[in-house]
Amino acid sequence: MLDQLMKLVEENAGDAIINNPAIPNQHNNAAIKDVASQIFNGLQSQASGGNLQQIVSLFQNGGGSSLTSNPMVSNIISQVAGNFASKFGVSPQVAQGIASSLLPTVMNQLISKTNDPNDSSFDLGGILKSTTGNSGLDVGSILGQMTGGGNNNPLGNIGGMLGGLFK
Repeated sequence: MLDQLMKLVEENAGDAIINNPAIPNQHNNAAIKDVASQIFNGLQSQASGGNLQQIVSLFQNGGGSSLTSNPMVSNIISQVAGNFASKFGVSPQVAQGIASSLLPTVMNQLISKTNDPNDSSFDLGGILKSTTGNSGLDVGSILGQMTGGGNNNPLGNIGGMLGGLFK
């Protein structure tokens, strides 16, 4: 997942990183890798903290204008800004500007790709398995429980939930 995330960041890094004179060109690849790692680490931190429902909610409800007010996303923005200031020698204000412009775009595309049935680069199950580190995770049961499924059916209301993802 991290490699795919790096490609997604790279596709969107133009003005924020690659064409930004505040980031020396020799640091472009490291900056892109750092952004992707911080996104992954932010999701992983939420998963390890037992906040799978917040991750699912983020991907189900999509991004849009409210994305920057999502506590998980704003935390990732802060992490990226802090790393940029310390690792790449940019001022905290410039680092915050870079993170605030790049992260919502990347997260919106990540959410969009995850919900697009014609794009297999990301899927919610894969994201949950990657961030939890549990390749045997029963994503269907988790999603079923989060969407109102009963204990008698381990998949719960997964069909209804998946239908909502692909509108």
